Amino acid sequence: MYLGIWYNNIPELTVVWVANRENPASNTTSPMLSLTNSSNLVLSDGDGGGRVIWTTTNMGAAMGSSTPVAVLLNTGDLVIRSLNGTTLWQSFEHHTDTFLPGMKLRFKYMQNGTSDRLVSWKGPSDPSPGRFSYGGDTSTFPQIFLWDGERPVSRSAPWTGYLVKSELRYQQANGSADVIIYLAVVDGDDEIYTTYSVPDGAPHTRYVLTYFGEFQIQSWSSNTSAWVVLGKWLSLECNHYGYCGMYGYCDETSVPVATCKCLHGFEPANTVEWTGGKFSAGCQRMEPLRGCNDGFLALPGMKSPDKYSLVGGGRSTFEECATECNRNCSCVAYSHANLSSSGSKRNMTRCLVWSGELLDTGKIGEELGSDTLYLRLAGLNATSGKRRKSNAVKIVLPVLGSSVIVLICISLAWFKFKGKKKTGRNHKNVLLDPMSTSHELGEVHPEHNHEFPFVTFEEIALATHNFSETCVIGQGGFGKVFKGLLGDQEVAVKRLSRDSKQGTKEFKNEVILIAKLQHRNLVQLLGCCAEGDEKLLIYEYLPNKSLDATLFDDSRKMLLDWETRFSIIKGVARGLLYLHRDSRLTIIHRDLKVGNVLLDAEMKPKIADFGMTRIFGDNQQNANTQHIVGTYSGYMAPEYAMEGVFSTKTDVYSFGVVLLEVVTGIRRNSNSQTMGFPSLILYSWNMWKEGETEKLPDSSIKDTCSLDEVLLCIHVALLCVQDNLDDRPLMSSVVFVLENGSTTLPAPDRPAYFVRRSVEAVQIGDDIQTSVNSVTLTEIEGR
Repeated sequence: MYLGIWYNNIPELTVVWVANRENPASNTTSPMLSLTNSSNLVLSDGDGGGRVIWTTTNMGAAMGSSTPVAVLLNTGDLVIRSLNGTTLWQSFEHHTDTFLPGMKLRFKYMQNGTSDRLVSWKGPSDPSPGRFSYGGDTSTFPQIFLWDGERPVSRSAPWTGYLVKSELRYQQANGSADVIIYLAVVDGDDEIYTTYSVPDGAPHTRYVLTYFGEFQIQSWSSNTSAWVVLGKWLSLECNHYGYCGMYGYCDETSVPVATCKCLHGFEPANTVEWTGGKFSAGCQRMEPLRGCNDGFLALPGMKSPDKYSLVGGGRSTFEECATECNRNCSCVAYSHANLSSSGSKRNMTRCLVWSGELLDTGKIGEELGSDTLYLRLAGLNATSGKRRKSNAVKIVLPVLGSSVIVLICISLAWFKFKGKKKTGRNHKNVLLDPMSTSHELGEVHPEHNHEFPFVTFEEIALATHNFSETCVIGQGGFGKVFKGLLGDQEVAVKRLSRDSKQGTKEFKNEVILIAKLQHRNLVQLLGCCAEGDEKLLIYEYLPNKSLDATLFDDSRKMLLDWETRFSIIKGVARGLLYLHRDSRLTIIHRDLKVGNVLLDAEMKPKIADFGMTRIFGDNQQNANTQHIVGTYSGYMAPEYAMEGVFSTKTDVYSFGVVLLEVVTGIRRNSNSQTMGFPSLILYSWNMWKEGETEKLPDSSIKDTCSLDEVLLCIHVALLCVQDNLDDRPLMSSVVFVLENGSTTLPAPDRPAYFVRRSVEAVQIGDDIQTSVNSVTLTEIEGR
């Protein structure tokens, strides 16, 4: 007999936790469960003289707590509390085979270096500890294992410091609604752990380590009255530990199925077995190493092998890590990760080196946990990493020279003839020469011209399945954005519509600007294409899409807790500060909005869409334009919308609107959520004036946010959206206040209200009542 916890509202008995799984009570006894004065739950043998079968252990007695209480929460957590609410013990801290929403699974306890483990049942009806376990291995550096006894069954990549706040969406085969899971990896002061949650009203969902050795995610289906397996580890055969042998790797990016391959510079040790689908013999070098004179080949997107050594004490730079392996002639590979830059709170790095054979390697592409593995290969220059030219090459090249010249001449003649027959398809690389837009850049004399990565239209069409609608991930005034796969890298492709007003000048502007801008809060441009009427930009793909896609989606906004929102606010502010002050030229974005703030896998913000930016010289403060661009409704500063005057303060105004949207979760022009006020700005200012600012935070964060930080953000936002641009702060001041706080901020002026109408302009008086002004507008133009 066992003491356990199970679901009470589904017909199939499903036990999620067992207390005495190692010491069952005899079926002939009548066990008793009691809560002692020492704040411990005790399961005892009623017929055996009170023999203790199982008991909790906590500090209740030592703390001198008053009469404790035991509560079973709806989450499935059995909790012992003191009368003042202090938790003395909870079942969520003592794992069995099931990982429930809200539970922590720790990869590492910082105090003693241990980790949590799930342990399977022995059989389908036997909850005693079984063969399989799942959890973190901290003997060298945290990585996740699935074990069969002491034998590893499968292994994750070593932790790279990533912090995840992501949405996992699973589709049930029976047509039921999608199952959504919000997964997080947290680096706390005392522990590194993963946890997850599901939306309110979602079906029962759990991770469970089965008695036959699969780590499954299951969801209860009310349609079939059964548990549905949404996913499992192991789903790929070549993901079994060491399946591809020494120096072999499981290529998870291979299409259509993952398969074993040999690392670069290696070949199958047994070709017959390898061809027949047996890979245990692994791979062998094509050319033996020559010692410390051999260089290293960079292999990005890899799952690092097992059996590594951690060197450098967590403080080595990349150069020091490379030197550590290079000077050790027996070192065959190394990898380096900057944990702090990956999102970890710990200011440390991770240098892994391998001195033996490489085992259990994989290629996972640009996924969380991927490393660049530097592999020592014969024939590579130890300094440059490039292959040395052999004497044979030196001899053969002169012999082939005349033939090559003939072939080149024939090719040129053919291309010349082809060019006469085919029109409208110019294949040109975009040369990043800033002087080509000298009217924008002023007196700029770059040290070098940069050849920018050019991708052909055919390659992009192939990567996006011929621009299939199923690949569309965004759409704006200048065209659509497609998700694509170029090589092993996921990318976002912005295809400018042919009838777009953005011409060659704007296209060059965006390419030149982003190529030169380097900041963690700005989106990275990877390449471009300009063929005929086609203009395309290739960006890094950011899996969490734009900020508005999460902020205004009730099913996703749970990903944005206050800590994440405040981090996004500060990240956008730092990105603008870089554009305004810290880049080589003063750059005005002119179209900052939540739709142009993209979120990476760790929910870090990156400002995007620089097609309408303008560049100022060192002494230029503002400018006028006859061509007003950007998103008019709500984000545009009054002086820009009404007069065409723009400056850095134009972006400051837009940032203030973005800040209000992030804090409140309300769209800038949502009358239904602003108590009848015509804009979020006026609504927020009125709440601030009435001393009710604490009512402004989004309901999803109201109970957990820092009120001081929220009030500070609202105050800063209202200063940013003031009518007089001279009254708005500089972004340098905004960043300083957000990072350090302030108790001496000036009171914001009441913001102006203006909208674009076809026949009238509306002004709101001090009494907040709407009145029609006598002025009529048919179009807004710059002076």
